[in-house]
Amino acid sequence: MSRGIIGTIRLGATLVFAIPVAYVGFDFLASGRTLVGAGFLVVAALMVAAEEYLTTPGDLPGEAAEKAAGAVTKDEEEN
Repeated sequence: MSRGIIGTIRLGATLVFAIPVAYVGFDFLASGRTLVGAGFLVVAALMVAAEEYLTTPGDLPGEAAEKAAGAVTKDEEEN
């Protein structure tokens, strides 16, 4: 799946928040608090996964435009 400029910026913004959470998780794991550390790591992974796989109301106009453009134009490979 190719990612556009906006998608890359959104992923970067998500990583700005997810990386510190993962760091705290690794810190707790290193200090012996495995349950809390694993919990923070799961939260960080869910933050990135939610950005990647969930469709938000802000995504709907872009998806509709992609479908409309795909219906109007045909790729050269399809002919």
